[in-house]
Amino acid sequence: MFTAVRSASSRTLLGARMLSSTAPAQSPISRITVIGGGQMGSGIAQVAATHKHDVTLVDVNQEALDRGKGYITKSLKRVAKKKLPDSERAQTEFVDEVLSRIKTSTNPTEGASQANLVVEAIVENIKVKQDLFASLAKAAPEGAILASNTSSLPINKIAEPLGAQHKKNFIGLHFFNPVPQMKLVEVVRTEEADQQVIDDAVAFVKAIGKSPAVCKDTPGFIVNRLLLPYMMESIRLLERGVASPRDIDTAMKLGAGYPMGPFELCDYVGLDTIKFIVDGWYKEGKGLKGDKQFESSEKLNELVKNGHLGVKTGRGFYEY
Repeated sequence: MFTAVRSASSRTLLGARMLSSTAPAQSPISRITVIGGGQMGSGIAQVAATHKHDVTLVDVNQEALDRGKGYITKSLKRVAKKKLPDSERAQTEFVDEVLSRIKTSTNPTEGASQANLVVEAIVENIKVKQDLFASLAKAAPEGAILASNTSSLPINKIAEPLGAQHKKNFIGLHFFNPVPQMKLVEVVRTEEADQQVIDDAVAFVKAIGKSPAVCKDTPGFIVNRLLLPYMMESIRLLERGVASPRDIDTAMKLGAGYPMGPFELCDYVGLDTIKFIVDGWYKEGKGLKGDKQFESSEKLNELVKNGHLGVKTGRGFYEY
């Protein structure tokens, strides 16, 4: 998943605003099912539960669910320590209260059977997502919103196997990593989505303390559509010998006021993720097919081939 990045100071301020566990009453959504217990899915579950929504977290096996609950518990403890620094008992009560609103399941259809909103946060494979939503549509209550957290795949294409009624309830809800800190959620409108579904999704996003940005289903939505060309052009500057990664990063941080330079950002996001997205857009992206700004990069291909994917592997454009 693509990640938006903020400075440490803005994250601190944002974290303070995210501490409230009171859910505004205006959202019609109260029961959430999240499919996928990785960092994105567990983050979505944490934020929803913190704002007093009942959450079911679903993954393929108990080991994956335990790992997801571990992510949530560790994150909540950090939040509680900042919120309640003078009372370990109050910290424990806060963490336990939020966790009590999260149950787990290894059965997606069972998990979706009582939900107002089902959010998918699984592998970026369109066939896998299509098969999942085909089964979820049969199990979810009538009128339940079905949403994908994809950052790179067309929402309309994911919804293709669904019937007309379920397509009306299908949207994109693109959260940013790390979910508890990042304020933005892109609400992606499909061609057939009902306006009430969009309105309810926007109300939910606000109810969990986030800021919605509504957009049409287009490659990269808003953030990644603007961010990818910037990152790819930075790599091409390097390939042309214009400047080093360090000098390009310094120029953008000090000259444009960005908290991270493009190569720091590439390494943070993951070079394999960037390659996956730009290759897909170049081959078949709507309105982007054959666009030279997404043409294959020798430097990027070399790093990915050698397993140098950025921060997560200890080496990318920089060593960590």
